[in-house]
Amino acid sequence: MVPEPPQEPAPTPAPAAPPPAQPAQSDWTEWPLAQGDWTYRAESRGSIASFGPQNMQASFTIRCERDRNQLVLSRAGTTANSGAQMTLRTTSAAQSYPARNSGNYAAISLPATDYMMDRIAFSRGRFAVETTGLPHLAIPIWPEFTRVVEDCR
Repeated sequence: MVPEPPQEPAPTPAPAAPPPAQPAQSDWTEWPLAQGDWTYRAESRGSIASFGPQNMQASFTIRCERDRNQLVLSRAGTTANSGAQMTLRTTSAAQSYPARNSGNYAAISLPATDYMMDRIAFSRGRFAVETTGLPHLAIPIWPEFTRVVEDCR
């Protein structure tokens, strides 16, 4: 009987790559832009602009509620935190607002004259949306966003 050669030990598997880290707030201007395009449509109660991939749920929307002179900004996802905040960040300012869940979205309501709408319109190519418990978004600023703001003013 011939003895069997000793078996080589199995190679140690490489450690799993860590999950991608959320970008640091200080360099939000270098975050990759969210995927998608803006669309605009007029409705009987106001207008709405949506951003996101075609044929999918919008990642972000801004809606004019003309009768209330309000803008509703919503981002996909809900937050479990009753004290959730949505922070809008531009190249010139940042402002946080209390967020609430509305269907499958976290939303904030603002007066149409809120100064952050102008700061978003004039931000250098993008703005950021940071919501408690949800991934951050860097969204390109296109005319559709500003058109909804102007429709409400």
